[in-house]
Amino acid sequence: CSSDLHNSARLVVVIPTLIMASASVNTWPEAPTRDDLKVRTEKRDGKETVVAVDGVFNYQSGAVERCLRSNGKLYTVRDGTGSDGAMVGMQWGPTKVTVENGRLTNPNLDVDGFELRRFPTSVGHLDFFDEKPLFSSYFPECERLIKEVTGAKVARVFDYNVRSQGGKLEKKEIKGGGSQVQAPAHIVHNDYTQTSGPARLRQLGNKPTMNDVSRRMRGEAPLLTQEEVELGLKNRFMIINVWRSIRPEPCEVYPLALASASTLDPNDLCVFEIRYADRVGENYFAAHNPQHRWQYFPRMTPDEAILLKQWDSAGALGGGAGTTSTFSLHSAFADPTASPEAADRQSIETRLICIFDDAPSSKL
Repeated sequence: CSSDLHNSARLVVVIPTLIMASASVNTWPEAPTRDDLKVRTEKRDGKETVVAVDGVFNYQSGAVERCLRSNGKLYTVRDGTGSDGAMVGMQWGPTKVTVENGRLTNPNLDVDGFELRRFPTSVGHLDFFDEKPLFSSYFPECERLIKEVTGAKVARVFDYNVRSQGGKLEKKEIKGGGSQVQAPAHIVHNDYTQTSGPARLRQLGNKPTMNDVSRRMRGEAPLLTQEEVELGLKNRFMIINVWRSIRPEPCEVYPLALASASTLDPNDLCVFEIRYADRVGENYFAAHNPQHRWQYFPRMTPDEAILLKQWDSAGALGGGAGTTSTFSLHSAFADPTASPEAADRQSIETRLICIFDDAPSSKL
């Protein structure tokens, strides 16, 4: 879009409002909402267009200790189906913020850590609940797209999640895999940290563990060769998520919102451990910062996908020069423009490991 449209969207940012801070709890939080959420519209091309909406996001409260390396105070235990047990140490601080319409601002991977792409697929709606078409068709499509967009030498799928509130309540399982459909994640987070990003790269050079999707795709063979692992550690590696709504209808319920990486302060972050039977993963959770600039893409269709950085070693937090984004915080949220009759969200997020054969510069 033009710079005028970009600037007009930025003018709608308001001072976020802290709603409450919950005490330490032992469950994943529900989608927070309020009755006073506003929708801001402008006349664009002769029609009323949503420029921004209010949303409520589950940050960590200001009382939670910040850290870039784990202090072991925030964690859960995850079983073989992908479901989590008790949550330890969390203090939710639901906060109202402005969420801009990303279709008007055109965020990009390099600066913001995410972007929207037109990305048709050959896989039908119900086939996303079956690992066979995922492995044979959808994952290769994602790998081709990410190599083309980033210029990576290697781009391989190593994990995925299908999410649906209804599917979670029904304990629906993915055919062929045994993993359960998960609910949308109503938590401000990133899926990797300074520790778990490089650790995941190294793990993918070893024999797959019990929870690894690649074990069902490739058997006992490592996803990456040791040469590829060393190349990523020496030059550059990236973990990127391809997020897609899979229903035929436009996505209105609990869409994904993303915070621009350029507005992140490392002092906002705290480490959340995910303790598996055979390894420990880490996420970053975050405390609220009024500088966070949130965006979303209203009414996404199955022919679109969000490309979301979850770790880039070329970014400042990854040890690089800081000329590119490292990751984007993200969360599902309740969109106040959603119709009461809107269909339940169904989405897939597909994680890929990317290896570059040269240092930080890329096609981004």
